[in-house]
Amino acid sequence: MPDTKLLDRLRAIVDQDLDRPVTAKYIADAIRAAGPYRWVGLYDVHYRRGMVMNIAWSGYSAPASPGFPITEGITSRAIAEGRTINVGDVASDKGYLTVFDSTKSEIIVPVLDRDHRAIGTLDVESEHLNAFDAESQALLEECSHLLEDFWRNAE
Repeated sequence: MPDTKLLDRLRAIVDQDLDRPVTAKYIADAIRAAGPYRWVGLYDVHYRRGMVMNIAWSGYSAPASPGFPITEGITSRAIAEGRTINVGDVASDKGYLTVFDSTKSEIIVPVLDRDHRAIGTLDVESEHLNAFDAESQALLEECSHLLEDFWRNAE
């Protein structure tokens, strides 16, 4: 069952008339607190530039790679396949790009436009192996659906 409290909180954040970076920070903070997750990042997908760029993050430190090529990392698979990539042990994933040295698992949830093309991503990481079960994944996917307009309105 979805966490309606988190989804309601995200709706309230998106409905406010705030600058996009401020809204993104509030979104990241709300998702991280609901997990509770150690770190959450929101990213834009820039096809023309061939880059994925961080909009905002919530956690103890800025991401190691605030921007990186669209063809690299776990994120590249989420974008190319248009589906969530949930890696329970990043050390065993040859495509993993380091978020933090202590990261053990990471999940990338793409935000898709009406044509099912990734326009953004939710990136959530943990210091625990296999941190994202089916329920966590389903909730993060609900968040991505709810946040589609946040990304669409930026285009």
